Amino acid sequence: MTNMANITRPNAVNGNQGNTYATKYATALKLFSGEVFTAFNSATIFQGLVRNYTLRGGKSKQFLLTGKLSAGYHTPGQPILGDTALKANEKIILMDDLLVSSQFTYDLDSILSQYDTRSELSKQIGEALALHMDDRICRVLCKAATENSVVTGEPGGFQVNIGSGNTNNAQAIVDGLFTAAATLDTRNAPQDGRVCVLSPTQYYKLISSVDTNILSRDLGASGGSLATGDGIYQIAGIRILKSNVLATQYGKTASNNAAVTGENNDYAVNNTNLAGLVFHREAAGVLTSVAPSIQTTSGDFNVQYQGDLVVGKLAMGADTLRVSVAGSLQAA
Repeated sequence: MTNMANITRPNAVNGNQGNTYATKYATALKLFSGEVFTAFNSATIFQGLVRNYTLRGGKSKQFLLTGKLSAGYHTPGQPILGDTALKANEKIILMDDLLVSSQFTYDLDSILSQYDTRSELSKQIGEALALHMDDRICRVLCKAATENSVVTGEPGGFQVNIGSGNTNNAQAIVDGLFTAAATLDTRNAPQDGRVCVLSPTQYYKLISSVDTNILSRDLGASGGSLATGDGIYQIAGIRILKSNVLATQYGKTASNNAAVTGENNDYAVNNTNLAGLVFHREAAGVLTSVAPSIQTTSGDFNVQYQGDLVVGKLAMGADTLRVSVAGSLQAA
């Protein structure tokens, strides 16, 4: 009788299976699931919250900012000679250099691949451009809250201190928003167009604080839905939004946001104590001369390189405008 304990498994040296997973199943196939897990994209919002302009036939755009005239009583017998000149000044937004995002796709890779990569590639390129624009607009709004107005007699940007360590304190944020709303009121900022942008963590802290009466439980149809996480619509007349772009700016110094080659506007700003942005849409502006678009090579390029170059491009520039209606929350 054969002793089964003495039988050894054949090894791969003789062309048979070994004991490892790789050798046991060397001839088995890997099956494609049909699913491709792509990178998650960030929601970009800042472009839609400020003034937008299209630039054609120039390298920059001039904006005239005016102050206010005063009124006074007339003295009988005295000629009316006109008030002193209307206080005004200009702001100029420059166009940055052409921004590109690109990727080469090899024809053979596309042929052998089990899924189409080009549509996802185009999507990721477009996302990279949009995220760059959103980040620069966010920085400009942060800078606007610290700048002096170019118009004599008009106030500059403002900062509301909600207290050290209170970045995610819901009650401190709400109190800060009411203070910011009062500041915007005293500066005659229109009610329409007031926005507060917070990080997602702050935003959901506010929603979870509804039960503590920080916010009204009766949100109504225009107040969103707590079930979907859209429970906050506005506080003190200020629309509340969330952005990962803002979250990435928390704790950054001006050196973190230092200029790079190709930027002709100043995007450097110190956000060490940043805890949110509160502003009216007149606070900043963005120029676009080349809207985000995708180009793909073909013809001779494809013959020479046996593949195509997918290029996304964008030409934009952003800067502050009426800084008197630009504010930020600071946890200092």
